[in-house]
Amino acid sequence: MKQESEQTSRQRRAAPWVARALVAVVFAVNVQCALQFVTAPAAYAPAYQVEGPGALAFVQTAGILFLMWNAAYLPVLANPLCHRACFGVILAQQAVGLVGEAALRAGMGADLAVLSASVARFVAFDAAGLVLLAVAFAITRTPKKDRP
Repeated sequence: MKQESEQTSRQRRAAPWVARALVAVVFAVNVQCALQFVTAPAAYAPAYQVEGPGALAFVQTAGILFLMWNAAYLPVLANPLCHRACFGVILAQQAVGLVGEAALRAGMGADLAVLSASVARFVAFDAAGLVLLAVAFAITRTPKKDRP
C-alpha cells in the first residue's frame, strides 16, 4: 500500500511538469508560426492566394492574431494546476480552430488547391495540438476524492 501511495505521489509531482512540456510544444510552434507570419509575410502570402498591396498586411495580421491567441498559454505554462480556466480556454480555442479550419477546407473548390493545402497544414497541427493539450489537461486533473 505504501509503495502505491509513493508512486501516486511521484505521478502527481510529475504531472504539472509533463503538462508544461506538452503545452510548451504547442505554444512554441504557435509562436514560431506567428513570428514568421509577422516578420516574413511575403514568404506566406502565396500559400493563402492573396496578392496586391494588402497581402502582406493580411498575413501579418494573421500572425498578430496567433500571438494574441497564445497569451492564455502563459498562465498555464506557469502553473497548469492553478489556472484551469485558462487551460479550458486554450483547449476551446484549439478545438474551435480545428473545427473551423476543417469546415473551411471542406468548402473549398479545386480552384483553391493552394489555399486548401495551407489550411490542411493548420488542420493537422491543430488536431495534434488538441491531443497534446487534452492529455496535459487530463493528467493535471485533480482526482474527485481530493476536490473540495
